[in-house]
Amino acid sequence: MQHPIIKDLNKRYTAKKYDETKRISAEELRVILEALRLSASSINSQPWKFIVVESTEAKQRLHDSFANKHQFNQPHAKEASHTILLAYDPNFTKHKFSKRVDAEVSSGHLPAEMYDTFMGAYAFAEANTDDSGFNGNWTKAQVYLALGNMLHVLARLGIASTPMEGVDAERIGELFKEELDGHICEVALAMGYHKEGEDYNYGLPKARMAIEEVIAIV
Repeated sequence: MQHPIIKDLNKRYTAKKYDETKRISAEELRVILEALRLSASSINSQPWKFIVVESTEAKQRLHDSFANKHQFNQPHAKEASHTILLAYDPNFTKHKFSKRVDAEVSSGHLPAEMYDTFMGAYAFAEANTDDSGFNGNWTKAQVYLALGNMLHVLARLGIASTPMEGVDAERIGELFKEELDGHICEVALAMGYHKEGEDYNYGLPKARMAIEEVIAIV
């Protein structure tokens, strides 16, 4: 199939080795971060916080977070141009949701007279909240919507990426405590440009199940 979207997605892969001398341009980074902000979430809950690791100091902190486990991902911390820590709110309250509804009204997306009606959508979060107020399983699922969005955006931009569940959430929570502000990071996304001749995963054909095995049209 020759459609540009399909061509870009066929080129997308999980980078294994980054060229630390190559950086994502400021212009493209602005596009990436705005696309990240525009990610979809259930009931427009946006129960997340995204930490962009860019500076040498922050990269060192991320590098240090691999001290105890998942060392196979440690090189990406310094070699990738940027890494995004995708973090979820483990206690997404109705009060927090009300701020999203405020934005719905102020943006002009939601008529003011429908404010209370839209607040009722918090029932989706309540259905996934336990007696202690924890709804992290539900909010974490929203983070993966943003991750999927990012993989597509980076593919369209021709920027390599590596989604990493192989991170130490506890250490990241300690080393980025101030930035996370109570959110939990269990997945990160490295991005940049592959190392020529050293990224064994680059340029290989896609390995996906046949379309008729995974998609049913009824």
